[in-house]
Amino acid sequence: MENKEKKAAYVSVAELAKMLGVSRIAVFKRIKKGQIPAMKIGRSYAISAEYVNELMHKGGPRILTEDKKKEIKQAVERVVKEYGETLRLLGKE
Repeated sequence: MENKEKKAAYVSVAELAKMLGVSRIAVFKRIKKGQIPAMKIGRSYAISAEYVNELMHKGGPRILTEDKKKEIKQAVERVVKEYGETLRLLGKE
């Protein structure tokens, strides 16, 4: 019984990534930078469910909604359309 309680008290990197709508790599980067407190258990990280709960209730740090993702995609497409050749030339340098 004690293990079940401890297991429910933590969230995996994949679960947190799904909740935030970001990649697992993004979560790993935030953990490495110290932005997300996590415990290393073997080869995996465990994030406190208490922290996740707090994060979700505060709106979280820079959580992207679907509308924001669409807005960013449109902005990138516009920049590539207008400055595509310049970007290609800069990429060659």
